[in-house]
Amino acid sequence: MARLSDRVALRRSLDTLERGIDTAGQMQTLDQFETQAMTMLTNPETRNAFDLAREDARTRDRYGRHRWGQQLLLARRLVESGVEIITSCLDGPQCGRVANWDDHAVNHHIFDALRFRMGPLIKRCRRSSRMSYARGLDKRVLVVVSGEFGRTPKISFSPSSGPGQASAPTGTVQPGRDHWPRAFTNLWAGGGIQTGGIIGASDQRGEDVIERACGPGDFLATIYHHLGIDAERRRSMISTAARRPW
Repeated sequence: MARLSDRVALRRSLDTLERGIDTAGQMQTLDQFETQAMTMLTNPETRNAFDLAREDARTRDRYGRHRWGQQLLLARRLVESGVEIITSCLDGPQCGRVANWDDHAVNHHIFDALRFRMGPLIKRCRRSSRMSYARGLDKRVLVVVSGEFGRTPKISFSPSSGPGQASAPTGTVQPGRDHWPRAFTNLWAGGGIQTGGIIGASDQRGEDVIERACGPGDFLATIYHHLGIDAERRRSMISTAARRPW
């Protein structure tokens, strides 16, 4: 708590913006959100949610006694304490040598990396989904599993930059995939949505979308809908504001 208070004080000391010229009231809005964040972080119920020692040992075992499993268990505990939006970045040792999903050939042998991490990923996602339904959170909680882009449909080959989990010794030519923004997949569960379906399709090579292309706007609109935000109205307001002269 002392460290958190120090950070807030530091932020305020660095905030030298002349608020008198803030005609849009944006700084006032920022102050409001900061107050909400501080209230949440200092709430005893939220603080207790971070203490995983309070969780039943068998439940911790079911989630997995490693970074990914305990992160997702923490996410569930935070939801139950009233936190509305949570991001959990699944990186670290469970990803392989470079501790992330950036599977260029210089980083990872992509097939070894996928074999190493996909089992634990699927198991953790399945566990989180099942626990949501078991605890009556399936309507309230929307779970989204996504990256920011896909990987090239064609395999590339480069010398490894170092040995380790899912990577051959330095200099060994190994397979990888590079960045590909034109088509990729994400997973959605809970939130009262109709599950068990597939939306859209790519061509046989996985290069381009050929059916019901969805973009970032659709991605956000789905989350906004779950949060009770009228995405179309927001989009209209932003579009109107963009047309206004300065």
